[in-house]
Amino acid sequence: MSTPHFESIGQYLLKRLYEAGVKHVFGVPGDYVLGFYDLMVKSPVKHIGTTREDCAAFAADGYARCQGMGALAVTYGVGALNTVNAVAGAYAESSPVIVISGAPGVSEQLDDPLIHHRFGPFTFQREIFERITCATVVLNDPVIAFRQIDHALAAARRYCKPVYIEIPRDLVMVSGYPMPAESLQQFVSDESALAEAVAETLELMAQSISPMIIAGVELHRRGLQGDLLELVERSHLPVAATLTGKSVIAERHPAYLGIYEGAMSSEHARYMVEQSDLLLMLGVTLNDIDTGIYTAKLDPHHMVRAALDEVTIRAHRYPRVSLADFLSALSGSVKTTGEAFTAPPVALQAEKFPQIHRPMSTARLVERLNQVLSPEMMVICDVGDCLFASIDLRVHEQSEFLASSYYATMGFAVPAALGAQIARPDHRALILVGDGAFQMTGTELSTHAHLGLNPIVIVFNNAGYSTERFILEGPFNDISPWRFDRLGEVFGPLSGYDVRTEEEFEEALSSALENQSMPSIINVHLAVDDASSAMQRLAAHLKTRVKGES
Repeated sequence: MSTPHFESIGQYLLKRLYEAGVKHVFGVPGDYVLGFYDLMVKSPVKHIGTTREDCAAFAADGYARCQGMGALAVTYGVGALNTVNAVAGAYAESSPVIVISGAPGVSEQLDDPLIHHRFGPFTFQREIFERITCATVVLNDPVIAFRQIDHALAAARRYCKPVYIEIPRDLVMVSGYPMPAESLQQFVSDESALAEAVAETLELMAQSISPMIIAGVELHRRGLQGDLLELVERSHLPVAATLTGKSVIAERHPAYLGIYEGAMSSEHARYMVEQSDLLLMLGVTLNDIDTGIYTAKLDPHHMVRAALDEVTIRAHRYPRVSLADFLSALSGSVKTTGEAFTAPPVALQAEKFPQIHRPMSTARLVERLNQVLSPEMMVICDVGDCLFASIDLRVHEQSEFLASSYYATMGFAVPAALGAQIARPDHRALILVGDGAFQMTGTELSTHAHLGLNPIVIVFNNAGYSTERFILEGPFNDISPWRFDRLGEVFGPLSGYDVRTEEEFEEALSSALENQSMPSIINVHLAVDDASSAMQRLAAHLKTRVKGES
């Protein structure tokens, strides 16, 4: 009698990733993961090599935000540990990233040998990732490996968080054992709680004079942008977004007011939110960034908060009500109106650009970018003043702005843009990054060039760490000067520009927009003390904390 042939553990993992929409896996090879890489070459899943493992994790994060799930594959110890910061960021920002780590073989781990890349008990790496993922599995038993894989991918999808999958190298080609499909328990809203929450919300909306919506990051991560748009179109309520929820609705939609971030908001957005007598807070996380370092003036007595699995209305709490179900039910119940939107957005107008011999400034840079942004462009932004300045950017379509807005890790933008462009090849990336952040992970621009991608990189070059400089000045904020415009000599086909005035920027930007065949990088020299208005307000508040003031 012949023995039935089943898929290997590695083959099954690749198949399930592909079925989940993961068509690309980012990473750097190493001996403990080479067998899995060899399988990947023979599968429909494509490997995208990166310059560093943390860049692979950032790229997988950017890919996940565009595609719904992303993945990276690295070697044990030196590879996996290099991803910890980026994976922690994905956890904080609720991005479903699949971390695949090779490991010493099960047979190699017998007798506790001292083998390379080891840094303690073989369980240490998994224990580290348990803290920054929603599920961890080690595929060291062929009998249950397939089910472990299914459970991990389901957890990433359910919780929108990273998961960790460790595969010993001597089990990559070992056949697994198919099991009957397991019916994973799905979250189901409490129908009575849902009905009561919607009824109370509708009653408050009917009584309200100035109701409005604040849209947050959970709408992004749950793929509920279309549901939000339907509610807005039916109700004609004005909408503000949090910074982490930026672009959850098209920012040139007539209902859109801008970003609300407490004292760092524009005067118009701040007034509209803080005078409202009913705020529908949909998918909002009240972290320090989204509340403008807790300068937001939000009255819980005038608030409906719908989060992941709960709705809170004033002092009333409705547990076991999913955000998706609440939004859908509310949209289906709200009365449609033919009235015009009550708060049209502020017009995007600027002074004549360029002005002769005028030095570049952050404010003028953002004004000009607003004029050239097109529906085919997505913005990937790093932290620092480029992020705070981007509050005033208006992207055309929903989900066209990506940033590490809450976790606020430097070095996110360039590698995340790699993942985003691969996930959305019909979009062109506009990367906004400070000179300090670029020095951390900017080598990934060479991968963009190698793959024939054509992002436009704008470097906000103010000779150092601007956020820290505005909080507390010191020589520790200065960094070495780079000739960003000459990186093409090292990175491959790349157009570089060095600009100091508006005329030079206009010429460089026009050339970059026309150049569709390779990346372009524009090194924009800014005054050391130049800052966006949001940065100045933030720094003034943080300065009191650094100095120990109340």
